[in-house]
Amino acid sequence: MTAPPHSALLRARDLTKVYHSGAAVEVRALDGVSLDLLPGELVVLLGASGSGKSTLLNILGGLDTPTSGTLSYLGQDLTHADEKTLTAYRRESVGFIFQFYNLIPSLTARENVALITDIADNPMDPAEALALVNLSARLDHFPSQLSGGEQQRVAIARAIAKNPDVLLCDEPTGALDVRTGITVLSAIERINLDLGTLAVVITHNAAIAEMADRVIMLSDGRISDIKANPTRRPASELVW
Repeated sequence: MTAPPHSALLRARDLTKVYHSGAAVEVRALDGVSLDLLPGELVVLLGASGSGKSTLLNILGGLDTPTSGTLSYLGQDLTHADEKTLTAYRRESVGFIFQFYNLIPSLTARENVALITDIADNPMDPAEALALVNLSARLDHFPSQLSGGEQQRVAIARAIAKNPDVLLCDEPTGALDVRTGITVLSAIERINLDLGTLAVVITHNAAIAEMADRVIMLSDGRISDIKANPTRRPASELVW
């Protein structure tokens, strides 16, 4: 399904997530978060460690469920969805990129991407996905033969090879040096611009916010501010 222009792809209302430690300790990882995420946006979720960024990302991706509140995807309620529905949502509509690459060492870059294309309904060819992240020359290399930045770009290719509507990125540059991090962010930026994929990037690095259409700041499980950025800065020009 494709959302109409300016219509929310993901809509969250009053999301809370409460964890209990022992009988008396309650931790509110999310505390009433409401937001709309639009097709084709690049959104940065910015906040310190413990602000609720990863908890929110996991709920948006169907990896976790809120304690209360609602989440919908193209108008479909995910909050009360059964596991079969959530599995289909994760498989068909969402690509995940994490700080650690989770590549299979015994498979080449092409084969790592093909793991996803083999189960997707409308996938890209693995070579096409790798070309989008400028790895056409490394198709048949194993992870041990790739740099950290190249491995992360294989992970990006794997995430986008199923043509997802949503790309969720959890600290994708956290394990990388600045130069390599910019290369990885440029790959995410290209996916967002060329394919029109909603990209949500969580980070504690304020410099990365300059490449976003919107910056959503979180603190203590709440949205503390939302800033629109009318003039996105190319990832290649970021300095931190």
